[in-house]
Amino acid sequence: MRHLLLSGGPGHDFDGSAAVLVDLVADAETTVVTEPGAAVEALRRAAAGVEPPWDLLTVHALRWRMEVERYAHLRDAEGFDLTDADARVIADHVAGGGGLLALHTAVICFDAQPRWRDLLGAAWDWDRSHHRAPGPVAVAVTDVGRAHQVTAGTDPFEVVDELYADLDRSPDVVALLEGARHDQVHPVLWARTHGAGRVVVDVLGHDPASLVAPAHRAVLGRAVTWAARTTADDAPGPRRRARTP
Repeated sequence: MRHLLLSGGPGHDFDGSAAVLVDLVADAETTVVTEPGAAVEALRRAAAGVEPPWDLLTVHALRWRMEVERYAHLRDAEGFDLTDADARVIADHVAGGGGLLALHTAVICFDAQPRWRDLLGAAWDWDRSHHRAPGPVAVAVTDVGRAHQVTAGTDPFEVVDELYADLDRSPDVVALLEGARHDQVHPVLWARTHGAGRVVVDVLGHDPASLVAPAHRAVLGRAVTWAARTTADDAPGPRRRARTP
């Protein structure tokens, strides 16, 4: 499996989390990039046949336009505006049969880019979305989640994490996992299709400790398998071609 991991940004231990995610797919050929433009270029080269296709794109990064004044000091170094053309490259990767795993801050990334929001099914709304400091989140499987490959057989678990609240979600988002904290319950994981490809969005994963929590790690492993279609029962998407050993 070829795995492209976009990591990096302010306010999180992205280096530590990237190491966990590389280990999660230890059997894969993983390339880690820290600039969104580098990830888009890698997908563009694969689409052009310059290199083999990527089975999975994982986004665990925090790069956005930073128009809010309190982020002005970070804007020059960390601000990023995903163009529609580049967003189309990502969407085409999925539509052609590739997988996408979007973790935690991925829903904040690339704000105001509708293709990205539509691909994930949700985005951070700067007027109403919010979260408290990390704390215990009780995670439960929904009725739909009990029947889905990513979450079937998962028992309720607790993880110390941020619980994102009041995201701008599409009406067709159906939670597989829900998180509860301080009497608030919000979707924390869902799965979607786009063309021939598959998308898993997991808004947990604030830090390496969350990603290595046994129950969470097990779900992430199944998310990778489902999104990248790496089991025999998952027919590959039409873009797949035979790889040289």
